[in-house]
Amino acid sequence: MILVDTALQKRKDAGNPVRVAMIGAGFMARSIALNIISGVPGMRLVAIANRTLERAQRVYRDAGVGSVKSVETLSQLEQAIAAGQYAVTEDPLLVCQAEGVEAVIDVTGQVELGARCALKAFEHGKHVILMNAELDATLGPILKVYADRAGVVFTDTDGDEPGVAMNLYRFVKTMGYQPVAAGNIKGMIDRYRNPDTQREFAAKYNQSARMVTSFADGSKLSLEETILANATGFRVGQRGMYGPTCADVRDTPKLFPREQLLNGGLVDYVVGAEPRTGAWVLAYTDHPVKQFYLDLFKISSNPFYCFYHPYHLPPLQLPCSVARAVLFHDATVTPLGAPVCGVLTAAKRDLKANEILDGIGGFTTYGVIDNHEVFQPEDLLFMGLSEGCRLKRDVPKDQPIRYADVVLPEGRLCDKLRAEQNAYFGSAVSAQPLSR
Repeated sequence: MILVDTALQKRKDAGNPVRVAMIGAGFMARSIALNIISGVPGMRLVAIANRTLERAQRVYRDAGVGSVKSVETLSQLEQAIAAGQYAVTEDPLLVCQAEGVEAVIDVTGQVELGARCALKAFEHGKHVILMNAELDATLGPILKVYADRAGVVFTDTDGDEPGVAMNLYRFVKTMGYQPVAAGNIKGMIDRYRNPDTQREFAAKYNQSARMVTSFADGSKLSLEETILANATGFRVGQRGMYGPTCADVRDTPKLFPREQLLNGGLVDYVVGAEPRTGAWVLAYTDHPVKQFYLDLFKISSNPFYCFYHPYHLPPLQLPCSVARAVLFHDATVTPLGAPVCGVLTAAKRDLKANEILDGIGGFTTYGVIDNHEVFQPEDLLFMGLSEGCRLKRDVPKDQPIRYADVVLPEGRLCDKLRAEQNAYFGSAVSAQPLSR
């Protein structure tokens, strides 16, 4: 949004920067902090919460901040913010309550912690910006209900593929064309990658092996496409999506079933396509004059037209989502209402009774997207809730894992919220079933 830069400059000129706190101090957090502190006028990263204080301090240090105050109580945090001091804390709930914080960025990738922090932030009137696809894909619809009740924004971020695709989706609609599909560009998918196979690559780029595994085995893709489905009402044409291979993203109009594109729309992905990264949206028009102008401007292949963004820069573009939420009450990508898709849990290898599932990016399971209405009839375990579950019985490789197959960890808020989400929305879905 071009309006964001001038609005932030006004906050800077007024001596009243947008005050934001961050939960998490990992790979993405380091880049987000550097970007806000060194390059975003009118925004101040006032505090970072992380379970290891030294890592939070390092994030500030790497961003060029020389003096950081460690705090343990809410009053200490609020005093530090009021005095213009950067603060770090081990307690993430403090930044969700502090008077001097307008928005909270969640970069934890954790469902249980993320849910607790989101609810606390809503309770205290804070907008929540997620770089936590795990949370959004699992509990986004019910958390959006809580955010609406509190009058705040709950959103995934610019720069991650769902945000990039959603910006394109809104752009296409604003031009008067009908979006009918949206998705990602992937280099590869191998369902059986694990932290051991990805360790060398992760070390090369200073990332966690689990994070890299979640990209390689398709789990993160399924989470991201679920976020996009819940924000657009688009669905999947088959379990796991089609995922065709193609040479160029502009070939996408030829790759998906016409009847499904025009019957509610699709989320999907393509493999190996130039420009190798980014997101795309297919638009439709049967109006001959509109077709003429798109053909004239070299966006051809009527009646479906591909609009794409050739890059995505999550930590660099995230501040735009913060500004959109705080200054314009505008969500980058947020659920429309009832869940449209979900991510089921499948066995990455033959699993034995009493094994403990290790969650997203681990050795035991991978995530697969499907339309939401199949989850309750098939008793499917959501991938975002799988970590820590103990198997009651053997589960063969590639078989979906069901709630009847596991014992859930006790006392989790995320399970209560999932039950509340099911009860709140009932059997509602945001679109009619696609013909398959």
